[in-house]
Amino acid sequence: MAVLRSLIYYPVFYGISALIVIASVLAIAFGRKALHRVVAYWGRWHAWCVRNILGINIVTEGELPEGNVLIAVKHESYFEAIDMPRLLDFPAVFAKRELFQIPGWGYSANVYGLIPVSREDGAKALRQMLRTARERVKEGRPLVIFPEGTRIPHGQSHALQSGFAGIYKLLGLQVVPVAVNSGPLYHRLWKRSGTITYKIGEPIPAGLPRAEIEARVQEAINALNTSD
Repeated sequence: MAVLRSLIYYPVFYGISALIVIASVLAIAFGRKALHRVVAYWGRWHAWCVRNILGINIVTEGELPEGNVLIAVKHESYFEAIDMPRLLDFPAVFAKRELFQIPGWGYSANVYGLIPVSREDGAKALRQMLRTARERVKEGRPLVIFPEGTRIPHGQSHALQSGFAGIYKLLGLQVVPVAVNSGPLYHRLWKRSGTITYKIGEPIPAGLPRAEIEARVQEAINALNTSD
């Protein structure tokens, strides 16, 4: 069943997604709110496919705050990255700069207000990233970051990227850590049915020393590491 479900999922989800990317580019002519609605629909479309084709239930434990907050999410698969526009209201996600090179998608992502991250381009790129992040804060949007910097296999815990503590300090926002256990079901060619859980941690105040914020975030985002 996993093979059959996946063979249906890939063309259905990605085929319609290609049309949604085109719709997102066209929506820009009608303003950011129109683009916001298209991107939110993409998140809901993905969740529908995950539930109804792959047989994966999505559960959220805890409450996500609204407005200005830095949400630190465990990254095990593409699932949580695609799911952010559904899970949150108009999130501004820190995303790798190379993703902005994808035709159509990159243009829409830039207008939508994602925050490009380039670790190789030095201080100038860091300053631009922080300027963009502060603009999103002024707009009252939640910021989303994957502090480990890349997808980490389920059950493993990696050190946080060095830039996370700097972003936390310079933006002065409280952090809400989010654990997710998507890897065993979604990060595979033949996706498995089951339940993906988000576990929302307690908010962590701004202004903590680097060692403390990193330790608390790392512990909280790995809270589901023992779950299958």
